[in-house]
Amino acid sequence: MPVAKLKEFLDSNHVKYVSIAHSVAYTAQEIASVTHIPGKELAKAVMVKIDGNLVMAVLPASRQVDLERLKAQAGGKTISLAGEKEFKDRFPDCETGAMPPFGHLYDIPVYVDSSLADDEDIAFNAGTHRELIRLSYQDFVRLAKPVVASFA
Repeated sequence: MPVAKLKEFLDSNHVKYVSIAHSVAYTAQEIASVTHIPGKELAKAVMVKIDGNLVMAVLPASRQVDLERLKAQAGGKTISLAGEKEFKDRFPDCETGAMPPFGHLYDIPVYVDSSLADDEDIAFNAGTHRELIRLSYQDFVRLAKPVVASFA
Protein backbone atom coordinates (compact mmCIF):
# COMPACT_ATOMS: atom_id res chain seq x y z
CA MET A 1 0.00 0.00 0.00
CA PRO A 2 1.57 3.31 -1.10
CA VAL A 3 0.55 5.33 1.95
CA ALA A 4 2.02 2.88 4.48
CA LYS A 5 5.60 4.23 4.29
CA LEU A 6 4.42 7.80 4.81
CA LYS A 7 2.11 6.98 7.74
CA GLU A 8 4.83 4.89 9.38
CA PHE A 9 7.24 7.82 9.05
CA LEU A 10 4.71 10.29 10.51
CA ASP A 11 3.74 7.94 13.34
CA SER A 12 7.38 7.24 14.25
CA ASN A 13 7.91 11.01 14.54
CA HIS A 14 4.77 11.45 16.70
CA VAL A 15 3.05 13.75 14.21
CA LYS A 16 -0.67 14.39 14.43
CA TYR A 17 -2.27 14.12 11.02
CA VAL A 18 -5.59 13.41 9.36
CA SER A 19 -6.01 11.00 6.48
CA ILE A 20 -8.64 12.11 3.96
CA ALA A 21 -10.04 9.57 1.50
CA HIS A 22 -11.57 10.97 -1.70
CA SER A 23 -12.77 9.82 -5.08
CA VAL A 24 -10.06 9.33 -7.69
CA ALA A 25 -8.62 12.66 -8.81
CA TYR A 26 -5.39 13.32 -10.68
CA THR A 27 -4.74 17.05 -10.80
CA ALA A 28 -4.15 19.19 -7.75
CA GLN A 29 -7.09 21.42 -8.65
CA GLU A 30 -9.40 18.38 -9.02
CA ILE A 31 -8.29 17.12 -5.61
CA ALA A 32 -8.86 20.54 -4.05
CA SER A 33 -12.36 20.57 -5.52
CA VAL A 34 -13.44 17.07 -4.43
CA THR A 35 -11.99 17.48 -0.92
CA HIS A 36 -13.22 21.07 -0.45
CA ILE A 37 -9.71 22.19 0.53
CA PRO A 38 -8.65 25.60 -0.80
CA GLY A 39 -6.00 25.29 -3.53
CA LYS A 40 -3.66 27.50 -1.51
CA GLU A 41 -3.67 24.92 1.32
CA LEU A 42 -3.18 21.88 -0.90
CA ALA A 43 0.50 21.29 -1.57
CA LYS A 44 1.54 19.71 -4.84
CA ALA A 45 4.92 18.19 -5.57
CA VAL A 46 6.41 19.09 -8.94
CA MET A 47 9.50 17.22 -10.10
CA VAL A 48 12.20 19.44 -11.57
CA LYS A 49 15.74 18.87 -12.80
CA ILE A 50 18.31 21.43 -11.70
CA ASP A 51 21.71 20.95 -13.33
CA GLY A 52 20.60 17.42 -14.22
CA ASN A 53 19.61 16.45 -10.67
CA LEU A 54 16.06 15.65 -9.55
CA VAL A 55 14.54 18.10 -7.09
CA MET A 56 11.04 18.23 -5.61
CA ALA A 57 9.37 21.64 -5.71
CA VAL A 58 6.43 21.87 -3.31
CA LEU A 59 3.93 24.68 -3.82
CA PRO A 60 0.22 25.49 -3.49
CA ALA A 61 -2.02 23.66 -5.95
CA SER A 62 -3.39 27.00 -7.11
CA ARG A 63 0.02 28.22 -8.31
CA GLN A 64 2.70 27.33 -10.86
CA VAL A 65 6.45 26.90 -10.52
CA ASP A 66 8.44 29.86 -11.78
CA LEU A 67 11.39 27.84 -13.07
CA GLU A 68 13.71 30.81 -13.47
CA ARG A 69 13.12 31.96 -9.88
CA LEU A 70 13.65 28.44 -8.55
CA LYS A 71 16.85 28.05 -10.59
CA ALA A 72 18.19 31.35 -9.26
CA GLN A 73 17.32 30.56 -5.66
CA ALA A 74 18.84 27.07 -5.95
CA GLY A 75 22.00 28.50 -7.51
CA GLY A 76 21.57 26.32 -10.59
CA LYS A 77 22.73 26.84 -14.14
CA THR A 78 20.01 24.83 -15.92
CA ILE A 79 16.45 23.87 -15.00
CA SER A 80 13.60 21.96 -16.59
CA LEU A 81 10.49 20.08 -15.59
CA ALA A 82 11.25 16.40 -15.16
CA GLY A 83 9.40 13.96 -17.36
CA GLU A 84 7.42 11.17 -15.75
CA LYS A 85 9.89 8.56 -17.05
CA GLU A 86 12.71 10.40 -15.29
CA PHE A 87 11.23 10.08 -11.79
CA LYS A 88 8.53 7.41 -11.56
CA ASP A 89 11.03 4.67 -10.60
CA ARG A 90 12.31 6.84 -7.72
CA PHE A 91 8.91 6.46 -6.00
CA PRO A 92 8.25 2.71 -6.22
CA ASP A 93 5.60 2.75 -3.49
CA CYS A 94 3.63 5.67 -4.96
CA GLU A 95 1.24 6.05 -7.83
CA THR A 96 2.83 8.23 -10.50
CA GLY A 97 2.04 11.87 -9.85
CA ALA A 98 0.81 11.27 -6.30
CA MET A 99 4.13 11.53 -4.46
CA PRO A 100 4.02 13.07 -0.99
CA PRO A 101 6.21 16.16 -0.48
CA PHE A 102 8.75 14.25 1.60
CA GLY A 103 11.44 13.89 -1.06
CA HIS A 104 14.07 13.07 1.54
CA LEU A 105 12.37 9.68 2.01
CA TYR A 106 13.46 9.02 -1.58
CA ASP A 107 16.85 10.82 -1.48
CA ILE A 108 15.51 13.83 -3.38
CA PRO A 109 16.05 17.39 -2.12
CA VAL A 110 12.90 19.40 -1.38
CA TYR A 111 12.24 23.09 -2.04
CA VAL A 112 9.02 24.50 -0.60
CA ASP A 113 7.45 27.77 -1.66
CA SER A 114 7.26 30.21 1.22
CA SER A 115 3.58 30.95 0.52
CA LEU A 116 2.60 27.58 2.04
CA ALA A 117 3.59 29.01 5.43
CA ASP A 118 0.62 31.40 5.20
CA ASP A 119 -1.69 28.68 6.51
CA GLU A 120 -1.37 26.68 9.70
CA ASP A 121 -2.04 23.33 7.98
CA ILE A 122 -1.24 21.82 4.61
CA ALA A 123 -2.67 18.81 2.82
CA PHE A 124 -0.97 16.71 0.15
CA ASN A 125 -1.14 13.45 -1.78
CA ALA A 126 -0.34 10.44 0.36
CA GLY A 127 1.10 8.34 -2.47
CA THR A 128 -2.21 7.56 -4.18
CA HIS A 129 -4.79 9.44 -6.22
CA ARG A 130 -7.40 8.58 -3.56
CA GLU A 131 -5.97 9.81 -0.26
CA LEU A 132 -4.57 12.99 1.26
CA ILE A 133 -2.73 13.68 4.47
CA ARG A 134 -3.34 16.92 6.37
CA LEU A 135 -0.89 18.09 9.04
CA SER A 136 0.59 21.26 10.42
CA TYR A 137 2.93 23.20 8.19
CA GLN A 138 5.41 23.37 11.08
CA ASP A 139 5.50 19.57 11.36
CA PHE A 140 6.03 19.32 7.61
CA VAL A 141 9.01 21.70 7.73
CA ARG A 142 10.45 19.99 10.79
CA LEU A 143 10.34 16.56 9.15
CA ALA A 144 10.97 17.33 5.47
CA LYS A 145 13.72 19.89 6.17
CA PRO A 146 13.06 21.67 2.87
CA VAL A 147 14.81 24.69 1.48
CA VAL A 148 12.21 27.45 1.87
CA ALA A 149 12.20 29.79 -1.13
CA SER A 150 9.86 31.95 -3.19
CA PHE A 151 9.28 30.41 -6.60
CA ALA A 152 5.51 30.14 -7.18
